[in-house]
Amino acid sequence: MDIDPTQPWGLAIDFAGRATITEAGHTVYVNVSDSSYNTVIAPDSVTGLYSPVTVTAQFTESGPNSTTLRGSGRVTVAPIGTDPVVPDPTAPQQAVAAALANFVDNTAAYTALCAKWTPPDTGSGNEDSATEPTPTATP
Repeated sequence: MDIDPTQPWGLAIDFAGRATITEAGHTVYVNVSDSSYNTVIAPDSVTGLYSPVTVTAQFTESGPNSTTLRGSGRVTVAPIGTDPVVPDPTAPQQAVAAALANFVDNTAAYTALCAKWTPPDTGSGNEDSATEPTPTATP
């Protein structure tokens, strides 16, 4: 992901902290949000500290036979001292990279799972319907 130097977080986000980018052929949804329950960015009333900011990136891809693989990444930007979080333009870049790596890992795990399972042989349709097929899955 290329960082846009004109944007505080390295990409253009909307009023709710959302952005959509295309990276490595995937449509990736990025969200920048603080972890407080308050709608106004202010220090916590108990600790006096600002909340960290979480940057998430996620996407899904669908394939044949209703398969869906996901990729997700998360980066937390902590405030320094009693000051609010300073925007880090590399945080979305790191979250997107983590989401792409997670997708690759999920794809490899799904491929390995499929390689271990062989669907039952349905044959030509001439089998006796009273006979149940023998499972062919391997542990």
